[in-house]
Amino acid sequence: MTKSNLTQRIETTILASLIYDEEYIRKVLPFIQEEYFADFKEKTIFKVISHYVEKYNGTPNVESISIDLQKVSLSEEQYRDAFEYLSELETYVPKVDSQWLLDETEKWCKDRAIYNAILDGIHIIEGKSKNQTAEAIPAILTDALSVSFDTHIGHDYIEQSEERYEFYHTKEDKIPFDLDFFNRITKGGLPNKTLNICLAGTGVGKSLFMCHVAASTLMQNKNVLYITLEMSEKKVAERVDANLMNITLDDLHDLPRRMFESRVSKIQKKTTGRLIVKEYPTATAHCGHFRALHDELLLKKAFRPDIIFVDYINICASQRFRYGSNVNSYTYIKGIAEEMRGLAVELNVPFVSATQTTRQGFTSTDIGLEDTSESFGLPATADLMFALISTEDLEGLNQMLVKQLKNRYNDPTVNKRFIIGIDRAKMKLYDVSQSAQKDLVDTGQEDTDMAEVEDRFKDFKV
Repeated sequence: MTKSNLTQRIETTILASLIYDEEYIRKVLPFIQEEYFADFKEKTIFKVISHYVEKYNGTPNVESISIDLQKVSLSEEQYRDAFEYLSELETYVPKVDSQWLLDETEKWCKDRAIYNAILDGIHIIEGKSKNQTAEAIPAILTDALSVSFDTHIGHDYIEQSEERYEFYHTKEDKIPFDLDFFNRITKGGLPNKTLNICLAGTGVGKSLFMCHVAASTLMQNKNVLYITLEMSEKKVAERVDANLMNITLDDLHDLPRRMFESRVSKIQKKTTGRLIVKEYPTATAHCGHFRALHDELLLKKAFRPDIIFVDYINICASQRFRYGSNVNSYTYIKGIAEEMRGLAVELNVPFVSATQTTRQGFTSTDIGLEDTSESFGLPATADLMFALISTEDLEGLNQMLVKQLKNRYNDPTVNKRFIIGIDRAKMKLYDVSQSAQKDLVDTGQEDTDMAEVEDRFKDFKV
Protein backbone atom coordinates (compact mmCIF):
# COMPACT_ATOMS: atom_id res chain seq x y z
CA MET A 1 0.00 0.00 0.00
CA THR A 2 1.37 3.40 -1.01
CA LYS A 3 1.41 5.94 1.79
CA SER A 4 -0.29 9.28 1.35
CA ASN A 5 1.80 12.42 1.35
CA LEU A 6 0.13 13.43 4.62
CA THR A 7 1.08 10.16 6.36
CA GLN A 8 4.64 10.48 5.05
CA ARG A 9 4.92 14.03 6.39
CA ILE A 10 3.61 13.00 9.82
CA GLU A 11 6.03 10.07 10.04
CA THR A 12 8.95 12.27 8.97
CA THR A 13 7.95 14.89 11.54
CA ILE A 14 7.74 12.22 14.25
CA LEU A 15 11.18 10.76 13.46
CA ALA A 16 12.81 14.20 13.17
CA SER A 17 11.28 15.23 16.50
CA LEU A 18 12.65 12.06 18.08
CA ILE A 19 16.10 13.35 17.19
CA TYR A 20 15.77 17.02 18.04
CA ASP A 21 13.16 17.26 20.82
CA GLU A 22 14.17 15.65 24.13
CA GLU A 23 10.89 16.46 25.91
CA TYR A 24 8.90 14.97 23.02
CA ILE A 25 10.94 11.77 22.90
CA ARG A 26 10.44 11.08 26.60
CA LYS A 27 6.66 11.57 26.32
CA VAL A 28 5.98 9.49 23.22
CA LEU A 29 8.69 6.86 22.86
CA PRO A 30 7.03 4.37 25.26
CA PHE A 31 3.91 4.38 23.07
CA ILE A 32 5.41 4.12 19.57
CA GLN A 33 6.06 0.65 18.20
CA GLU A 34 8.42 -0.29 15.38
CA GLU A 35 5.62 -1.99 13.42
CA TYR A 36 3.70 1.29 13.19
CA PHE A 37 6.14 2.42 10.48
CA ALA A 38 5.36 1.03 7.05
CA ASP A 39 8.75 1.49 5.34
CA PHE A 40 11.81 -0.55 6.25
CA LYS A 41 14.10 2.51 6.36
CA GLU A 42 11.80 4.21 8.88
CA LYS A 43 11.56 1.05 10.99
CA THR A 44 15.35 0.80 11.00
CA ILE A 45 15.98 4.41 12.03
CA PHE A 46 13.31 4.23 14.74
CA LYS A 47 14.86 1.01 16.07
CA VAL A 48 18.28 2.67 16.26
CA ILE A 49 16.86 5.74 18.03
CA SER A 50 14.91 3.60 20.49
CA HIS A 51 17.96 1.45 21.28
CA TYR A 52 20.12 4.55 21.84
CA VAL A 53 17.64 6.14 24.26
CA GLU A 54 17.24 2.89 26.17
CA LYS A 55 21.00 2.38 26.48
CA TYR A 56 22.24 5.92 27.12
CA ASN A 57 19.12 7.62 28.54
CA GLY A 58 19.65 10.56 26.24
CA THR A 59 18.66 11.97 22.87
CA PRO A 60 20.67 10.74 19.85
CA ASN A 61 22.00 13.01 17.14
CA VAL A 62 22.31 12.35 13.43
CA GLU A 63 25.99 11.44 13.71
CA SER A 64 25.42 8.75 16.37
CA ILE A 65 22.47 7.35 14.41
CA SER A 66 24.52 7.14 11.20
CA ILE A 67 27.32 5.26 13.03
CA ASP A 68 24.85 2.87 14.67
CA LEU A 69 23.26 2.21 11.28
CA GLN A 70 26.53 0.71 10.18
CA LYS A 71 26.30 -1.81 13.01
CA VAL A 72 22.89 -3.05 11.86
CA SER A 73 22.77 -6.06 9.58
CA LEU A 74 21.55 -4.42 6.36
CA SER A 75 21.99 -5.03 2.69
CA GLU A 76 23.82 -2.40 0.70
CA GLU A 77 20.55 -1.12 -0.77
CA GLN A 78 18.81 -1.03 2.64
CA TYR A 79 21.72 0.87 4.18
CA ARG A 80 21.73 3.38 1.32
CA ASP A 81 17.96 4.01 1.65
CA ALA A 82 18.22 4.43 5.42
CA PHE A 83 21.24 6.73 5.19
CA GLU A 84 19.58 8.91 2.52
CA TYR A 85 16.44 9.18 4.60
CA LEU A 86 18.51 10.10 7.66
CA SER A 87 20.13 12.90 5.61
CA GLU A 88 16.61 14.21 4.88
CA LEU A 89 15.82 14.18 8.59
CA GLU A 90 19.01 16.15 9.31
CA THR A 91 17.75 19.08 7.28
CA TYR A 92 14.12 18.72 8.47
CA VAL A 93 13.73 20.53 11.76
CA PRO A 94 10.01 20.63 12.63
CA LYS A 95 8.62 23.95 13.80
CA VAL A 96 5.24 22.90 15.16
CA ASP A 97 3.23 23.40 18.32
CA SER A 98 4.25 20.81 20.91
CA GLN A 99 0.67 19.93 21.98
CA TRP A 100 -0.42 19.62 18.33
CA LEU A 101 2.47 17.26 17.70
CA LEU A 102 1.55 15.12 20.74
CA ASP A 103 -2.07 14.91 19.59
CA GLU A 104 -1.11 14.05 16.02
CA THR A 105 1.38 11.42 17.20
CA GLU A 106 -1.25 9.79 19.39
CA LYS A 107 -3.75 9.75 16.49
CA TRP A 108 -1.12 8.30 14.18
CA CYS A 109 -0.27 5.55 16.69
CA LYS A 110 -3.93 4.61 17.08
CA ASP A 111 -4.54 4.63 13.30
CA ARG A 112 -1.50 2.42 12.67
CA ALA A 113 -2.46 0.06 15.51
CA ILE A 114 -5.97 -0.36 14.07
CA TYR A 115 -4.61 -0.85 10.54
CA ASN A 116 -2.19 -3.53 11.74
CA ALA A 117 -4.93 -5.20 13.80
CA ILE A 118 -7.17 -5.42 10.72
CA LEU A 119 -4.34 -6.98 8.72
CA ASP A 120 -3.72 -9.49 11.54
CA GLY A 121 -7.42 -10.33 11.57
CA ILE A 122 -7.41 -10.96 7.81
CA HIS A 123 -4.36 -13.22 8.13
CA ILE A 124 -6.09 -15.19 10.90
CA ILE A 125 -9.28 -15.59 8.85
CA GLU A 126 -7.26 -16.74 5.86
CA GLY A 127 -5.51 -19.33 8.02
CA LYS A 128 -2.08 -17.71 7.68
CA SER A 129 -1.53 -17.39 11.42
CA LYS A 130 0.04 -20.39 13.14
CA ASN A 131 -0.56 -19.28 16.72
CA GLN A 132 -3.97 -17.55 16.72
CA THR A 133 -7.56 -18.44 15.89
CA ALA A 134 -10.53 -16.28 14.95
CA GLU A 135 -11.46 -16.07 18.63
CA ALA A 136 -8.45 -13.79 19.16
CA ILE A 137 -9.67 -11.15 16.68
CA PRO A 138 -11.97 -9.20 19.09
CA ALA A 139 -9.16 -8.89 21.65
CA ILE A 140 -6.69 -7.77 18.96
CA LEU A 141 -9.07 -5.04 17.75
CA THR A 142 -9.89 -4.00 21.31
CA ASP A 143 -6.20 -3.56 22.14
CA ALA A 144 -5.74 -1.44 19.02
CA LEU A 145 -8.74 0.76 19.80
CA SER A 146 -7.47 1.33 23.35
CA VAL A 147 -4.14 2.82 22.24
CA SER A 148 -3.70 6.19 23.93
CA PHE A 149 -1.00 8.34 25.52
CA ASP A 150 -0.82 8.60 29.27
CA THR A 151 1.44 11.57 29.90
CA HIS A 152 0.32 12.24 33.47
CA ILE A 153 3.37 11.92 35.72
CA GLY A 154 1.62 11.87 39.08
CA HIS A 155 0.25 14.04 41.86
CA ASP A 156 2.64 16.53 43.47
CA TYR A 157 1.62 16.46 47.14
CA ILE A 158 2.73 20.00 48.04
CA GLU A 159 2.20 21.86 44.77
CA GLN A 160 -1.25 20.40 44.16
CA SER A 161 -2.64 20.75 47.68
CA GLU A 162 -5.21 23.28 46.45
CA GLU A 163 -6.54 20.72 43.99
CA ARG A 164 -6.91 18.24 46.83
CA TYR A 165 -8.81 20.76 48.91
CA GLU A 166 -11.23 21.38 46.04
CA PHE A 167 -11.59 17.61 45.63
CA TYR A 168 -12.43 17.17 49.32
CA HIS A 169 -15.14 19.80 49.09
CA THR A 170 -16.63 18.69 45.79
CA LYS A 171 -19.67 16.47 46.02
CA GLU A 172 -18.93 13.22 44.23
CA ASP A 173 -21.38 12.18 41.54
CA LYS A 174 -23.11 9.04 42.79
CA ILE A 175 -26.09 6.83 41.99
CA PRO A 176 -28.14 6.78 45.22
CA PHE A 177 -30.12 3.77 46.44
CA ASP A 178 -33.73 3.94 47.59
CA LEU A 179 -32.64 1.81 50.57
CA ASP A 180 -31.43 3.67 53.65
CA PHE A 181 -28.74 1.30 54.90
CA PHE A 182 -27.20 0.87 51.45
CA ASN A 183 -26.87 4.66 51.26
CA ARG A 184 -25.30 4.66 54.73
CA ILE A 185 -22.61 2.10 53.90
CA THR A 186 -21.78 3.76 50.56
CA LYS A 187 -21.99 7.37 51.85
CA GLY A 188 -24.80 8.23 49.50
CA GLY A 189 -24.65 5.74 46.66
CA LEU A 190 -22.42 4.17 44.03
CA PRO A 191 -19.65 6.35 42.56
CA ASN A 192 -18.53 6.17 38.96
CA LYS A 193 -15.59 3.97 37.91
CA THR A 194 -16.43 1.26 40.46
CA LEU A 195 -17.30 -2.44 40.55
CA ASN A 196 -19.96 -3.53 43.04
CA ILE A 197 -20.67 -7.20 43.68
CA CYS A 198 -23.64 -8.92 45.32
CA LEU A 199 -22.98 -12.45 46.64
CA ALA A 200 -25.90 -14.85 47.09
CA GLY A 201 -26.99 -18.41 46.52
CA THR A 202 -29.52 -19.71 44.05
CA GLY A 203 -32.94 -18.21 44.61
CA VAL A 204 -31.86 -15.89 47.41
CA GLY A 205 -32.22 -12.68 45.43
CA LYS A 206 -29.23 -11.66 43.26
CA SER A 207 -31.26 -10.82 40.19
CA LEU A 208 -34.09 -9.40 42.28
CA PHE A 209 -31.63 -7.02 43.95
CA MET A 210 -30.19 -5.86 40.63
CA CYS A 211 -33.61 -5.48 38.98
CA HIS A 212 -34.82 -3.44 41.96
CA VAL A 213 -31.80 -1.12 41.93
CA ALA A 214 -32.10 -0.79 38.13
CA ALA A 215 -35.75 0.20 38.49
CA SER A 216 -35.07 2.72 41.25
CA THR A 217 -32.17 4.23 39.28
CA LEU A 218 -34.40 4.61 36.21
CA MET A 219 -36.85 6.63 38.30
CA GLN A 220 -34.01 9.00 39.22
CA ASN A 221 -33.92 10.16 35.58
CA LYS A 222 -30.85 8.04 34.91
CA ASN A 223 -30.05 5.86 31.90
CA VAL A 224 -29.69 2.20 32.84
CA LEU A 225 -28.07 -0.60 30.82
CA TYR A 226 -28.96 -4.07 32.08
CA ILE A 227 -26.93 -6.92 30.56
CA THR A 228 -28.30 -10.38 31.25
CA LEU A 229 -26.59 -13.68 30.58
CA GLU A 230 -29.12 -15.77 32.48
CA MET A 231 -32.68 -14.48 32.08
CA SER A 232 -34.26 -13.32 28.83
CA GLU A 233 -34.69 -9.63 28.08
CA LYS A 234 -38.46 -9.92 28.55
CA LYS A 235 -38.06 -11.67 31.93
CA VAL A 236 -35.89 -8.83 33.20
CA ALA A 237 -38.38 -6.27 31.87
CA GLU A 238 -41.18 -8.28 33.53
CA ARG A 239 -39.51 -7.91 36.92
CA VAL A 240 -39.01 -4.19 36.39
CA ASP A 241 -42.69 -3.89 35.39
CA ALA A 242 -43.82 -5.61 38.59
CA ASN A 243 -41.51 -3.40 40.65
CA LEU A 244 -42.45 -0.06 39.13
CA MET A 245 -46.16 -0.84 38.73
CA ASN A 246 -46.27 -2.17 42.31
CA ILE A 247 -48.13 -5.27 41.17
CA THR A 248 -47.46 -8.99 41.62
CA LEU A 249 -46.07 -11.01 38.74
CA ASP A 250 -49.28 -13.05 38.68
CA ASP A 251 -51.48 -9.96 38.50
CA LEU A 252 -49.21 -8.46 35.87
CA HIS A 253 -50.08 -11.27 33.48
CA ASP A 254 -53.81 -10.75 34.12
CA LEU A 255 -53.64 -6.97 33.61
CA PRO A 256 -55.85 -5.75 30.72
CA ARG A 257 -54.00 -4.07 27.84
CA ARG A 258 -55.53 -0.66 28.54
CA MET A 259 -54.45 -0.70 32.18
CA PHE A 260 -50.98 -1.99 31.27
CA GLU A 261 -50.46 0.78 28.72
CA SER A 262 -51.76 3.35 31.20
CA ARG A 263 -49.25 2.28 33.85
CA VAL A 264 -46.37 2.28 31.37
CA SER A 265 -47.40 5.80 30.35
CA LYS A 266 -47.36 6.93 34.00
CA ILE A 267 -43.86 5.51 34.45
CA GLN A 268 -42.71 7.28 31.30
CA LYS A 269 -44.04 10.62 32.61
CA LYS A 270 -42.19 10.22 35.91
CA THR A 271 -38.71 9.83 34.43
CA THR A 272 -36.52 11.13 31.63
CA GLY A 273 -34.27 8.10 32.01
CA ARG A 274 -34.19 5.06 29.73
CA LEU A 275 -33.66 1.38 30.41
CA ILE A 276 -32.05 -0.91 27.83
CA VAL A 277 -31.97 -4.66 28.50
CA LYS A 278 -29.57 -6.72 26.40
CA GLU A 279 -29.35 -10.51 26.52
CA TYR A 280 -26.29 -12.58 25.66
CA PRO A 281 -26.05 -16.36 25.67
CA THR A 282 -24.48 -17.69 28.86
CA ALA A 283 -20.66 -17.60 28.98
CA THR A 284 -20.32 -16.06 25.50
CA ALA A 285 -19.96 -12.34 26.17
CA HIS A 286 -17.06 -10.45 27.72
CA CYS A 287 -16.19 -6.83 28.35
CA GLY A 288 -15.17 -6.38 24.72
CA HIS A 289 -18.78 -7.13 23.75
CA PHE A 290 -20.08 -4.79 26.46
CA ARG A 291 -17.86 -1.95 25.20
CA ALA A 292 -19.05 -2.54 21.63
CA LEU A 293 -22.67 -2.54 22.84
CA HIS A 294 -22.09 0.75 24.68
CA ASP A 295 -20.66 2.34 21.52
CA GLU A 296 -23.45 0.97 19.33
CA LEU A 297 -26.18 2.26 21.67
CA LEU A 298 -24.53 5.68 21.67
CA LEU A 299 -24.37 5.67 17.87
CA LYS A 300 -27.81 4.24 17.06
CA LYS A 301 -29.93 5.44 19.99
CA ALA A 302 -27.95 8.36 21.43
CA PHE A 303 -28.05 6.36 24.66
CA ARG A 304 -25.25 6.73 27.18
CA PRO A 305 -25.75 4.69 30.38
CA ASP A 306 -25.26 6.19 33.83
CA ILE A 307 -24.95 2.73 35.38
CA ILE A 308 -24.45 -0.79 33.99
CA PHE A 309 -25.72 -4.05 35.50
CA VAL A 310 -24.29 -7.42 34.51
CA ASP A 311 -26.35 -10.45 35.60
CA TYR A 312 -24.06 -12.08 36.50
CA ILE A 313 -20.23 -12.16 36.61
CA ASN A 314 -19.77 -15.94 36.95
CA ILE A 315 -21.35 -16.61 33.56
CA CYS A 316 -19.46 -13.91 31.66
CA ALA A 317 -16.54 -14.76 29.41
CA SER A 318 -13.06 -13.33 29.76
CA GLN A 319 -11.16 -11.35 27.15
CA ARG A 320 -7.82 -12.64 28.40
CA PHE A 321 -8.56 -16.26 29.17
CA ARG A 322 -10.30 -18.72 26.93
CA TYR A 323 -12.95 -20.72 28.78
CA GLY A 324 -11.64 -24.18 29.47
CA SER A 325 -8.04 -23.05 29.14
CA ASN A 326 -5.42 -24.04 31.67
CA VAL A 327 -6.46 -21.52 34.35
CA ASN A 328 -8.28 -22.22 37.60
CA SER A 329 -11.64 -20.70 38.44
CA TYR A 330 -10.08 -18.21 40.87
CA THR A 331 -7.84 -16.74 38.13
CA TYR A 332 -10.62 -16.83 35.53
CA ILE A 333 -13.25 -15.02 37.61
CA LYS A 334 -10.73 -12.55 39.02
CA GLY A 335 -9.68 -11.82 35.43
CA ILE A 336 -13.29 -11.09 34.46
CA ALA A 337 -13.66 -8.82 37.49
CA GLU A 338 -10.51 -6.87 36.56
CA GLU A 339 -11.73 -6.46 32.98
CA MET A 340 -15.12 -5.29 34.22
CA ARG A 341 -13.68 -2.75 36.63
CA GLY A 342 -11.35 -1.51 33.88
CA LEU A 343 -14.36 -0.95 31.65
CA ALA A 344 -16.14 0.87 34.49
CA VAL A 345 -13.18 3.27 34.67
CA GLU A 346 -13.07 3.64 30.89
CA LEU A 347 -16.80 4.39 30.58
CA ASN A 348 -16.94 6.43 33.82
CA VAL A 349 -19.91 4.55 35.27
CA PRO A 350 -20.54 2.21 38.20
CA PHE A 351 -20.89 -1.48 37.37
CA VAL A 352 -23.16 -3.70 39.47
CA SER A 353 -22.92 -7.46 39.20
CA ALA A 354 -23.42 -10.58 41.28
CA THR A 355 -21.65 -13.82 41.99
CA GLN A 356 -23.04 -17.26 42.68
CA THR A 357 -22.17 -19.33 45.69
CA THR A 358 -23.32 -22.53 47.34
CA ARG A 359 -22.71 -24.01 50.75
CA GLN A 360 -21.14 -27.06 49.09
CA GLY A 361 -18.50 -24.87 47.55
CA PHE A 362 -16.79 -24.30 50.85
CA THR A 363 -15.84 -27.97 51.15
CA SER A 364 -15.55 -28.95 47.50
CA THR A 365 -12.30 -30.61 46.48
CA ASP A 366 -12.93 -29.85 42.84
CA ILE A 367 -13.63 -26.17 42.63
CA GLY A 368 -15.48 -25.10 39.51
CA LEU A 369 -17.34 -22.12 38.28
CA GLU A 370 -20.43 -23.22 40.15
CA ASP A 371 -18.65 -23.29 43.53
CA THR A 372 -18.02 -20.65 46.14
CA SER A 373 -14.23 -20.63 45.86
CA GLU A 374 -14.26 -18.78 42.58
CA SER A 375 -15.71 -15.81 44.41
CA PHE A 376 -12.75 -15.47 46.73
CA GLY A 377 -10.76 -13.58 44.08
CA LEU A 378 -13.39 -10.89 43.72
CA PRO A 379 -12.80 -8.82 46.89
CA ALA A 380 -9.33 -7.89 45.65
CA THR A 381 -10.92 -6.15 42.66
CA ALA A 382 -14.39 -5.11 43.82
CA ASP A 383 -14.99 -1.74 45.47
CA LEU A 384 -18.06 -3.00 47.30
CA MET A 385 -18.96 -6.61 47.98
CA PHE A 386 -21.81 -7.81 50.15
CA ALA A 387 -23.78 -10.99 50.76
CA LEU A 388 -27.55 -11.44 50.68
CA ILE A 389 -28.47 -14.02 53.32
CA SER A 390 -31.79 -15.79 53.81
CA THR A 391 -33.14 -18.01 56.60
CA GLU A 392 -36.52 -19.58 57.18
CA ASP A 393 -37.18 -17.10 59.99
CA LEU A 394 -36.27 -14.14 57.81
CA GLU A 395 -38.35 -15.45 54.90
CA GLY A 396 -41.31 -15.68 57.22
CA LEU A 397 -40.85 -11.99 58.03
CA ASN A 398 -40.29 -11.06 54.36
CA GLN A 399 -36.75 -9.96 55.21
CA MET A 400 -33.14 -10.60 54.18
CA LEU A 401 -29.87 -10.10 55.99
CA VAL A 402 -27.17 -8.06 54.23
CA LYS A 403 -23.57 -8.59 55.29
CA GLN A 404 -20.70 -6.37 54.12
CA LEU A 405 -17.66 -8.26 52.84
CA LYS A 406 -15.60 -5.44 51.28
CA ASN A 407 -16.15 -1.69 51.25
CA ARG A 408 -13.88 1.02 49.84
CA TYR A 409 -16.46 3.75 50.42
CA ASN A 410 -16.84 3.52 54.17
CA ASP A 411 -15.81 1.67 57.31
CA PRO A 412 -17.08 -1.89 56.68
CA THR A 413 -17.34 -2.57 60.42
CA VAL A 414 -20.12 0.02 60.73
CA ASN A 415 -23.47 -1.51 59.83
CA LYS A 416 -21.63 -4.64 58.80
CA ARG A 417 -24.94 -6.49 58.98
CA PHE A 418 -28.40 -5.06 58.46
CA ILE A 419 -31.90 -6.13 57.51
CA ILE A 420 -33.90 -5.14 54.42
CA GLY A 421 -37.45 -6.05 53.46
CA ILE A 422 -38.25 -8.13 50.40
CA ASP A 423 -41.47 -8.57 48.42
CA ARG A 424 -40.73 -11.40 46.02
CA ALA A 425 -44.15 -11.25 44.38
CA LYS A 426 -43.61 -7.62 43.33
CA MET A 427 -39.82 -7.90 42.85
CA LYS A 428 -39.23 -5.12 45.36
CA LEU A 429 -36.91 -4.35 48.25
CA TYR A 430 -37.76 -1.86 50.97
CA ASP A 431 -36.56 -0.40 54.25
CA VAL A 432 -37.79 -2.01 57.42
CA SER A 433 -38.37 -0.44 60.81
CA GLN A 434 -35.38 0.33 63.00
CA SER A 435 -36.56 -2.32 65.45
CA ALA A 436 -35.67 -5.01 62.90
CA GLN A 437 -32.01 -4.05 63.33
CA LYS A 438 -32.01 -4.20 67.14
CA ASP A 439 -30.40 -7.64 67.49
CA LEU A 440 -27.49 -6.86 65.17
CA VAL A 441 -24.21 -5.94 66.88
CA ASP A 442 -23.16 -3.89 63.90
CA THR A 443 -25.73 -1.18 64.53
CA GLY A 444 -24.31 -0.16 67.90
CA GLN A 445 -24.89 -3.03 70.34
CA GLU A 446 -22.15 -4.47 72.49
CA ASP A 447 -20.06 -7.35 71.22
CA THR A 448 -21.55 -9.58 73.91
CA ASP A 449 -24.64 -9.88 71.72
CA MET A 450 -22.65 -11.69 69.02
CA ALA A 451 -23.47 -15.20 70.29
CA GLU A 452 -27.16 -14.40 70.16
CA VAL A 453 -26.88 -13.06 66.63
CA GLU A 454 -24.86 -16.03 65.45
CA ASP A 455 -27.44 -18.39 66.95
CA ARG A 456 -30.24 -16.49 65.21
CA PHE A 457 -28.59 -16.90 61.81
CA LYS A 458 -26.94 -20.29 62.31
CA ASP A 459 -28.97 -21.88 59.51
CA PHE A 460 -28.40 -19.17 56.90
CA LYS A 461 -27.88 -20.01 53.27
CA VAL A 462 -25.61 -17.78 51.23
